[in-house]
Amino acid sequence: MLSFLLRRSGVMLLTALCLTFVVFFLVNLDPNLEKLAKSEGNQRMTDAQVESWLDRNGYRQPLVKRYGEWLGVMPGWTRTTDEGATAGRCIGRTPVPAEQAEQAASYCGLLQGNWGFSTVFKEPVGGIVLNKLGLTGKLMFFVLLVMVPSALVIGVIAGMREGSKTDRTLSTFSILTTSTPEYVSGVILIVVFASRLTGLRWFNGTAASAMENATFSNFTLPVIALALYGMGYIARMTRASMAEVMQEQYIRTARLKGLGFYSVVLKHALRNALIAPFTVIMLQIPWLLTGVVIIETLFNYKGFGWTLVQAVGNNDIETMMAVSVVAVFVVLITQLISDIGYVFLNPRIRVS
Repeated sequence: MLSFLLRRSGVMLLTALCLTFVVFFLVNLDPNLEKLAKSEGNQRMTDAQVESWLDRNGYRQPLVKRYGEWLGVMPGWTRTTDEGATAGRCIGRTPVPAEQAEQAASYCGLLQGNWGFSTVFKEPVGGIVLNKLGLTGKLMFFVLLVMVPSALVIGVIAGMREGSKTDRTLSTFSILTTSTPEYVSGVILIVVFASRLTGLRWFNGTAASAMENATFSNFTLPVIALALYGMGYIARMTRASMAEVMQEQYIRTARLKGLGFYSVVLKHALRNALIAPFTVIMLQIPWLLTGVVIIETLFNYKGFGWTLVQAVGNNDIETMMAVSVVAVFVVLITQLISDIGYVFLNPRIRVS
């Protein structure tokens, strides 16, 4: 197991470096840099002024060197003015006296805990990402709490009653939830339960107040809208796995020995039937992290997805890179947990 974890960690590190470099290259294309220069300077800047601003602020260095600076494995760029003051990545764009510049760190990238400064929110990116990630983590927790048990129950019941009216009803419900995008179900839920049109208004149509204090009234609709969309995938996979396992020889043997039907299901069938759904469940975590963009925007819940929209819409390069790093990290970690989980769900699988 230890050698497996070490090899997988090496592969994960290489994958993360490749993916973040690709994202770094894309967000630092010339049109994005030109837009950044004009947003930070003046919208009426000429091409020569844009080029001068980019050169002064270190954006015209080789791409690999800039990536190394952002990562924290190369010293940050510096610029000395005619007055002897110094500016740089680790110092700041505003020139400071030489003695202050000497006290500044020369390495100030991701590895040193410096995620950059947001040009939109006007504060360090690290604090923004941690705060917004916590808000989305709260939303993800309640979505998984509703989605996973409900989907497993639906899938197990449908698989146990394969071909019956119960199976067809539950399968139809699963297909409907899966085929309905979250932005459609979200709008429907708002119209039905939070608008004057129906007169019900049982829940709040916005989840802005849930960022400070999540309650049943202001948090139910976004949770249900996300849970419904992901529930169908898990339920369908569980149903197919359960139906297949129930036909296995060892299940028939257990029933012939006189074990109760539900005892056979819970102690023998369910564990093997969960291997395939477990993969789908783990895939829901990175989907929820990056897929909450629509729901958070729809319900005005300013979490991780909302921050991503703001960063992309306003060309906030540092925030976009930080969001990408978190997304890559979550995907790789969930895949590692998924692989390890196979061993515990199926003793016949060994990690070598």
